[in-house]
This record gives sequence, C-alpha cells and structure tokens, in this order.
Amino acid sequence: MKDMLVRLMELPDISENEAILAKENIVFRKPIPPEKSFVREWVFENFGIYWANEVESAFSHLPVNCWIAQKGNEILGFACFESTAKNFFGPTGTLEAMRGKGIGKVLLVKSLQSMKEMGYAYAIIGGVGPADFYKNTVGASIIESSEISIYQNLIRKKP
Repeated sequence: MKDMLVRLMELPDISENEAILAKENIVFRKPIPPEKSFVREWVFENFGIYWANEVESAFSHLPVNCWIAQKGNEILGFACFESTAKNFFGPTGTLEAMRGKGIGKVLLVKSLQSMKEMGYAYAIIGGVGPADFYKNTVGASIIESSEISIYQNLIRKKP
C-alpha cells in the first residue's frame, strides 16, 4: 500500500453533507478523554488491535486528534490524525452498514481541516487502501516509491 499526499488549502465544503446527516441525528465531534475506553473498544471490535492502538495514541493529545460520528449512544465511524506520525491522517473507518451515506467523507474532511488548523499545508494519508476515495474526495495523489513506509517493520501477531 502506498501513501498519498493531499493539499489542505482547498478542501471541499461538507456543510451540505453534514446537514443531510444531521436530519438522521448523526453528529460529528471530537471525543473527550472520559470516552477513551469506549471509542478504543469500538474500534478494536470493528477494525482490530492496530487501529485501536492508534486511537489510543490520538487520545494522548488535547484536544483529541480524532473525530467520531455518532447517533445517540452509538459510534458509527471515526477518523484520527497525527496518531502514528506527525502530519499523517488515519486510521479511519465507518461501520459497514453505514457506508455510502457520506460519513467517511465528513470525517476525512473534518480531520484534514483540523490538520490545516495545526499549520499544515499538506497532509500524508498513510498506507492507503481505497485510493480512489481519497483522490475523488479531496484530490489526494499517490506518493511514488512510498510502498516502504513507517509501517514496513510493524510487529505482527503470530497466527
């Protein structure tokens, strides 16, 4: 998997997406420290230990370097930034049953806006799976020769 680069100066307007989702009572916000174990557990159950560990790292910053989508007391999706490396977006995920509604787009753009507010002009999306999503949503482009990245020597759980 390669990394991607995204320019933060011209992010898309997501206000219409948010308004549509608000009609379904879907709220986007940064979680706070008392919610750490709930968010981490949800990510672990839905996306695994590696992403749960990155979420835990996101909670080491105040405000937390993570956005969540929720409906009532249920988490629907999450997106972290600067949890594994400086200027890196990710991980991010949306419940499978909630995909296609635009939740991932809102979480992505909100996270990138947070990175822009931190002073970055560009952001790196690390170890990309759905490259077309990032290209079409925020104009991200592949970073050539980035197959060898910060994840290359990741300790893996034995089968």
